[in-house]
Amino acid sequence: MNWTRWLPLRALSGWRPGDLNGDLAAGLTLAAIAIPEQMATARLGGFAPEIGFFAFVAGSLAFALFGVNRHLSSGADSTITPLFAGGLALIAVAGSAHYLALAAMLALMVGLLVGLSGIFRLGWIADLLSVPVTTGFLAGIAVHIIVSQLPGLLGLPPESGETLRRVGEIAANLHLINPWSLALGLGVFAIVFTAERISARIPGALIGMVLATLAVAIFGLKARGVEVLGAFPYGLPQAGLPTVSFSDAQAVLPLALLIAIVVMVQTAATSRSFAGDDINRDFVGVGAGSILSGLFGAFAVNASPPRTAIAAQSGGRSQFSGLIAAAIVLALGAFGGGLLADVPQAALAGVLMFVAQYILRWKVFASVYRQAPVEFLLILVTMTAIVVLPIETGVAIGIGLSLLHGLWSATRTQAIELEQVPGTSVWWPPSTPSAGEQLPGVLVAAFQAPLSFVNAESFKRGVCKLIDARGDSVKLVVLEASNIAEIDYTAAQALIETVDHCRKAGAVFAIARLESLRAQAALARFGIADIVGPHRIFHSVDAAIKALSSDKKLVGQQDKAP
Repeated sequence: MNWTRWLPLRALSGWRPGDLNGDLAAGLTLAAIAIPEQMATARLGGFAPEIGFFAFVAGSLAFALFGVNRHLSSGADSTITPLFAGGLALIAVAGSAHYLALAAMLALMVGLLVGLSGIFRLGWIADLLSVPVTTGFLAGIAVHIIVSQLPGLLGLPPESGETLRRVGEIAANLHLINPWSLALGLGVFAIVFTAERISARIPGALIGMVLATLAVAIFGLKARGVEVLGAFPYGLPQAGLPTVSFSDAQAVLPLALLIAIVVMVQTAATSRSFAGDDINRDFVGVGAGSILSGLFGAFAVNASPPRTAIAAQSGGRSQFSGLIAAAIVLALGAFGGGLLADVPQAALAGVLMFVAQYILRWKVFASVYRQAPVEFLLILVTMTAIVVLPIETGVAIGIGLSLLHGLWSATRTQAIELEQVPGTSVWWPPSTPSAGEQLPGVLVAAFQAPLSFVNAESFKRGVCKLIDARGDSVKLVVLEASNIAEIDYTAAQALIETVDHCRKAGAVFAIARLESLRAQAALARFGIADIVGPHRIFHSVDAAIKALSSDKKLVGQQDKAP
């Protein structure tokens, strides 16, 4: 392994003094966006608002040191916060010392899992969730955010427990709505929504939060029942390992695995969207952010697509912009808590309501419904599971559905007979517009998927059925293998049995266009190359037919090769 690629500060390499203006503008904009967002996300998870600031600082600093993407922003994230908040609430009382210690331990576990996945180049894990399942997952998270923030928006007492029970209690308390809180929350939502439509670089959340705070002070809304945050404690957080029992660590490990997968999926998507060339290295950066966050008593962090877009669109040149934003947020969290004392809870609820509608992918909903109705069911089932069941159970079901859908798709692949495009040497699946040709005594079969245990039997049955359908007339069978990228042990045995069946039918078996190096290595490893014969493995179907059809000894009688 080349350990030099893991040296710190790669995201800052190549930085020049001329980049300062762009990074400074991006850092100021990023801080303006992050301040209300991190406060709101911390409140969503049951933490004091300043804990969100410290999570953002830890995520930004660690990614600048260990990440590689020049724009990616890491910090408190509303996608994973409902996950760990819902899971930890089953073990400890939200907001208690035990709850905070568990959250910090969870952050350490998530950070280690994500970081080690990067070091051992397990970036492929990020591809385990299909787009429909991811869309359903985000829709379910959006519902959780909305339900959790409705009491703050409406000025009602906070609710806890299962989502459906919360909805029932909110409905029963609608007569207690505080109109001032509702007006502040909806006003902030409208400001953020309008600002985002004009330009994502406008800090609509900060503008809305400032205006809502001024309204509280000017009109004396605290006396009218509007809840505010109150002053933050001054000072920096103390570093140290969280104090939890071994049984507690065991209890949160499954939750850590689920959250780590979600973090990897979102980090990979964010990095790829902004010229990420080393996703595994970015996993290390985000994982290190969670570890640092946990050491300072905060919670797990994640890559943020909206903030990353802001950093890129605001002229940021490197992770120096993230460090500038982190310095501003750290100063505010450590020494400026009094400035935020009169921020109304409803304002943060309005920010999160905007986040909830932002992560609802309505266009994907509509597109999947039109183009893939079966996969649309995956969206609905995943969303329903996350809303109705305990949230970590719903996420596990979504991951399971995504994997099962992938396996199901692989098992549906069937062996097909190819036809020669008239006047060419190209062999193609049968198509209606231009009928292809078949050569006497020649069967060209294809299997358009990797060969593995999930489809090995389907491959063997399909090819053997094609051979049997041609009867004694077939003298040469060519397997067009351009789409076979891998061959596992079970599939290798199926391929050997297929070759044996072909020989018993009196035909020669050849392989053409096996382009995958892994599949070629598998042929040698499992002895298939020797069984077929190295002289019957070709670069093209046309070469196989010309070489073997002209050899009457090979095509005119049953193959006797070992």
